[in-house]
Amino acid sequence: MEGGVIGMKPIVHLRTLYDVQQLLKRFDVFVYVGKRLWDIELMALEIDNLYQAGVIDRDLFLQAKLVLKREHRNEQRMAK
Repeated sequence: MEGGVIGMKPIVHLRTLYDVQQLLKRFDVFVYVGKRLWDIELMALEIDNLYQAGVIDRDLFLQAKLVLKREHRNEQRMAK
């Protein structure tokens, strides 16, 4: 599958947390727990679920996971 998401406008690159949020919104997944670190962790679980369900391809999955991992690291650094 080319373009990342079945039956939807193709996604080229995910670079920011906002991009990942917009991807999740395409599947009616809205994440707000109240703490940014927890939001990132929940988004990572949702991305895992979308990939396991076969609705996003490997490339998009990996891009999202990299963004989320980077943001998670940044939040942990800021908390120290």
